[in-house]
Amino acid sequence: MTCSAKGVSEYRPFWDHGLGYWEASVESPKKVLFLKYEDVKREPLGYVRKLAGFLGVPFTPEEENNETVAEIVKLCSFESLSNQNVNKSQTSSGERPVGNSDFFRKGEVGDWVNHLSPKMVEKLNQITEQKLQ
Repeated sequence: MTCSAKGVSEYRPFWDHGLGYWEASVESPKKVLFLKYEDVKREPLGYVRKLAGFLGVPFTPEEENNETVAEIVKLCSFESLSNQNVNKSQTSSGERPVGNSDFFRKGEVGDWVNHLSPKMVEKLNQITEQKLQ
């Protein structure tokens, strides 16, 4: 995803989107579930169960026993999704300036250090502090 020098994305400022979603989850926790990537990555089985319960369709004991939850985690894993042909697309256009592949790097928590300079990190920290006060 591209971003201008002023921190403007083609798809709207990230902070406004994330903050609005988080606020909605605080105001209506039974209607909006806010999950952090780091948490889901650390404990995927638990969060798939939590999501199923939130949606009102918790797993049955039979589904738990036959490893349905584990299979869902495998099918929805970063590795599985990033290897789908549709997500390998580099295609972009004037209407859609980024391809699906632009949304995938390694799927590793903390990998940003390999992509951002110290100056970029400082700028992002300043913007984040300002936007999320």
